[in-house]
Amino acid sequence: MAKISFLALLLLISSTAYGQLSHKYYSNSCPGLQPLVRSIVQQTLSNDPTMGASLLRLFFHDCFVNGCDASVLLDDVPPFFIGEKNAPPNMNSLHGFQVIDAIKASVESILCKNTVSCADIIALAARESVAFLGGPYWAVYLGRKDARTTSQMAANINLPPPSASLQTLVSSFSAKGLAPWDMIALSGAHTIGQARCANFRQHIYGDSNVDPGFASFRRQSCPPAGGDSNLAPLDFRSPVKFDNQYYKDLMAKQGLLHSDQELFNGGQFDFFVWLYSVNQTAFFDDFANAMIKMGNLPPAGSNGEVRKNCHRWN
Repeated sequence: MAKISFLALLLLISSTAYGQLSHKYYSNSCPGLQPLVRSIVQQTLSNDPTMGASLLRLFFHDCFVNGCDASVLLDDVPPFFIGEKNAPPNMNSLHGFQVIDAIKASVESILCKNTVSCADIIALAARESVAFLGGPYWAVYLGRKDARTTSQMAANINLPPPSASLQTLVSSFSAKGLAPWDMIALSGAHTIGQARCANFRQHIYGDSNVDPGFASFRRQSCPPAGGDSNLAPLDFRSPVKFDNQYYKDLMAKQGLLHSDQELFNGGQFDFFVWLYSVNQTAFFDDFANAMIKMGNLPPAGSNGEVRKNCHRWN
């Protein structure tokens, strides 16, 4: 693991230098930013802990499409602009927009105007969500700009589906400069959150690498046809606690999604699933490092801005 951590550090230094991000970026221009974000996220999750997974998911789905630039927040303006929100990987599954809006409004009215990007707010909200639910805490590098445009096609191409094979997952993350062990650590985000029946039906009815009792239990709320929007927790033993139970579930062939169980299915990376299942500290360390690396993915365009309204460009 020491070699992996060293490689992660090298990639982190390289991507940070490229993006010119700093965890002290707003120290002078907007002091108090991080405590404010923390307060709003903690209040939100105290009322609805499931929102933590939604905020973390927003960060993933933002960064994986042309970098971490808040493009996922842009509303469609038909027929001129069709963005990411209603792309199939995001439709009916992305939530938490109102929390980002609340943070943005508070920052603008209480702390500093026209200073903090929506992309940085997403990154901070994801970190605070994980920490509040019992997971690791890491330094969020800041200074991102918000995109002025994106496309639905970009989301369709970049976001791996729940039916993805191990090779597809490895390739998707590799295209972002993320190693297989980064992918497996980041997949641990599924220790919180829920999935729609439409996204796990094929796994519980058609796959052989699933525990029969688990599959039978899940079929009770996910029939062969219909009920597409019925929800099930990705980690049914501790669905709102950020821990390493997800990997224990995979070891027991109780992963909810096909793409989940692919991580432990006799493949070359089974070791990492086993390691994280028995060593939560190793998981937390590697997850935090991988989140920093993903958060430093450079945006596709160079004409970013600090949006006044997170849902539309200035």
